[in-house]
Amino acid sequence: MRTKSLKKNKINVITLGCSKNTYDSEVLMGQLKANGKEVAHEEEGNIVVINTCGFIDNAKEESVNTILEYVDKKDQGLVDKVFVTGCLSERYRPDLEKEIPDVDQYFGTTELPLLLKALGADYKHELLGERLTTTPKNYAYLKIAEGCDRPCSFCAIPLMRGKHISQPIEKLVKEAEGLAKKGVKELILIAQDLTYYGLDLYKKRNLAELLENLAKVEGIEWIRLHYAFPSGFPMDVLDLMKREPKICNYIDIPLQHISDDILKSMKRGTTKEKTTKLLQEFRERVPGMAIRTTLIVGYPGETQEDFEILRDWVQEMKFERLGCFTYSHEENTGAFALVDDVPQEVKQARAAEIMDLQSQISWDLNQEKIGQTFKCVIDRKEGQYFIGRTEFDSPDVDNEVLVDASKYYLKTGDFVNLKVTDATEFDLYAEPIS
Repeated sequence: MRTKSLKKNKINVITLGCSKNTYDSEVLMGQLKANGKEVAHEEEGNIVVINTCGFIDNAKEESVNTILEYVDKKDQGLVDKVFVTGCLSERYRPDLEKEIPDVDQYFGTTELPLLLKALGADYKHELLGERLTTTPKNYAYLKIAEGCDRPCSFCAIPLMRGKHISQPIEKLVKEAEGLAKKGVKELILIAQDLTYYGLDLYKKRNLAELLENLAKVEGIEWIRLHYAFPSGFPMDVLDLMKREPKICNYIDIPLQHISDDILKSMKRGTTKEKTTKLLQEFRERVPGMAIRTTLIVGYPGETQEDFEILRDWVQEMKFERLGCFTYSHEENTGAFALVDDVPQEVKQARAAEIMDLQSQISWDLNQEKIGQTFKCVIDRKEGQYFIGRTEFDSPDVDNEVLVDASKYYLKTGDFVNLKVTDATEFDLYAEPIS
């Protein structure tokens, strides 16, 4: 007679999409571990939780393909259960339940307690801020707010994440202290909109006060700002950035476009003139600051003239870091009522032209760094190189600094001074100086 196997369940969490999803997965894993569950991130496990992205077409496609892959594994008996959470599930749950019914259960972005219950765990309120980090030990994401109140016509985030809700300063400081005790040295502040931080809790834009408090946390050496908004930016942050060495001279401010006609249709609440003035003020107040932005080409009604205005402005502004995406026509957004009239091949050609231009700008800026010395953090060893970053570079999206591992030994997580000896468009080659 066969006896039933008493094998212990192992929960495998798979994260798709942005750093905010990474954070959410880490919180889920922290809760599961505190409940005595065996949990892994993107390894092997007989129970699978897929944290999906539903932002644009490519991300949705990747999420759906991942769900189908694990449903197929379930059919083959390779995994026992498949649960789906995150943005795609929040946005399209009825469709998903109908089209892919073999998933055991779907959950939205605010249903962590229900997901835990389905996994045989209880939501522990006392764990506020506790999580299992999946990033290298020296840096971690700190989500300071959830949701967004902006009306941008192309964006589906408010549909999936709801209204803006700031986290209290004392909670974030406590979380940062916990991370520092585990060896984290760099905090990457994330939100749908950093600029809005504090308006709901403190009735004022309060990012600077939060940063001052985080800078006091012992063990934290770098604090990096991601996803600011150009309208209503709290300028006191720049003064703090200049005087507080822990705050990296770096900001990620997605600008999306610069043609006034497109900005108006996108409901961005700003103009070319205002945006240019803001960036000039950034650079005047914090000399040497690295500005990262992202742009969208092929938005409905974007003419060749609109595109040329954008291209010429990119050439003029010389952003240190830049990414460019083709417009994705998303249902239930304001822009969905417009005709998606720019052909896909034109969108792709425009994006390629912007990125070719940025590649040259990045090359020129990197050549200027040869001979200079920068404080860098060492993230990992890969092949024959130790890979590090300057304060002007965020992990996964920006430039890296490569040090020959056959000549020098460096320790992951350490800060070292590196002198740049050579440079390409997106990498610096360097050697440590004693």
